[in-house]
Amino acid sequence: MKKTSQFITYSILLANICYAQSGKPFSIDGKLSGQQTGKIYMTYQVDENKYQTDSTELKNGSFTFSGQIPHPVSASVYLDRNARMSESAQIFIEPSKMNLALTKGEFDKAKLSGSKAQEEYKRMESACGNALQKLMPLRKSYDKLNEEYIKARREKKDSAFTAPMLQKLDQIKGQMEPYSEEVSTARKDFIEKNPGSYVSAYMLRSYLNDMNLARGEKIYSSMPAGIRESMYGKAVKKDLEGLRQGSPGSEAYVFATKDINGNMLSLADFKGKYVLVDFWASWCGPCRKGNPHLKNLYSKYKDKGLEIIGISDDDRDLAAWKKAVEQDGIGIWKHVLRGFDMQKLLKHEPNPDDISNYYGIHTLPTKILIDPKGMIIGRYGGGGENDEAMDKKMEEIFR
Repeated sequence: MKKTSQFITYSILLANICYAQSGKPFSIDGKLSGQQTGKIYMTYQVDENKYQTDSTELKNGSFTFSGQIPHPVSASVYLDRNARMSESAQIFIEPSKMNLALTKGEFDKAKLSGSKAQEEYKRMESACGNALQKLMPLRKSYDKLNEEYIKARREKKDSAFTAPMLQKLDQIKGQMEPYSEEVSTARKDFIEKNPGSYVSAYMLRSYLNDMNLARGEKIYSSMPAGIRESMYGKAVKKDLEGLRQGSPGSEAYVFATKDINGNMLSLADFKGKYVLVDFWASWCGPCRKGNPHLKNLYSKYKDKGLEIIGISDDDRDLAAWKKAVEQDGIGIWKHVLRGFDMQKLLKHEPNPDDISNYYGIHTLPTKILIDPKGMIIGRYGGGGENDEAMDKKMEEIFR
């Protein structure tokens, strides 16, 4: 045991030495208007599996951050560590000397100088035009209400209490959609036209599920080798591999787990049938809205060889999962959990039991259509086509 402990300690030291050699120094001299004392925080990624959170004291509104990063990275600066989403500034720092100007209550207007990556980020955001300005207040309202909803769920509030919250969240989301679409289009255009930017590599991960596989692979292949080999480039490559694994032309991963009734269920049991795998969650508004449509499809094609397996992202709330299945009347098909493990996620450990990983799922709802031979022939939702395309495919199959 002692030898093992010494080996682990040595490995950790060696890893730290390797990181210190690969990292490059940065420094930020900052000024915050509206608050003279207290602490200010900054979180940023330092390698593929590690995020660094630094804090520093405000002295007459002035502060300094310094550290090491491998290349330009996204950073979040905020005052309240327990509610960082309420007010934070997203900036792109790089290995250089930089200056940051902030105003309390207006962190979204942060001004960072000395960073080329930040200039690229601002250029991308300016291309979004007025849509971004209209979207941000709606986004803040949505995030605030969503935090209240999550808190209510944790406190086991009943549906009579949470239903108005969900209705309001749905309303705000509807208001956001046209602006979100405009912002998404502008950002994807920037990513496509600037493959040599670390900002593009960072943002691409967020928008892969708004693109088809071919477009994502084309953008990735156009990136310089240095970008592809960065931690952002490696993350994009991993996401593309997952998306490819869950896209038409690939063999479907054969999962086996317990269903909602505690019985073992394997995808292999459905060989010879068409299977629609529906990735959803009880807390996902669009998922719940789409259930009546799925029920119609199931009713129409179940006697012709269609099966549906719902894979829910409700591992942390089994009661909510079972209640949603009952309320929506979707117990007519099979249901399992995805196998999410928060502890492994926080520790950046791999989770071989998470079914979503084998299908490249990052957006809910996403539906995967599998043929009788176990091959994927359709993807609808994140990184795929829409429900209209799914309906058309079903008509072709079961005509």
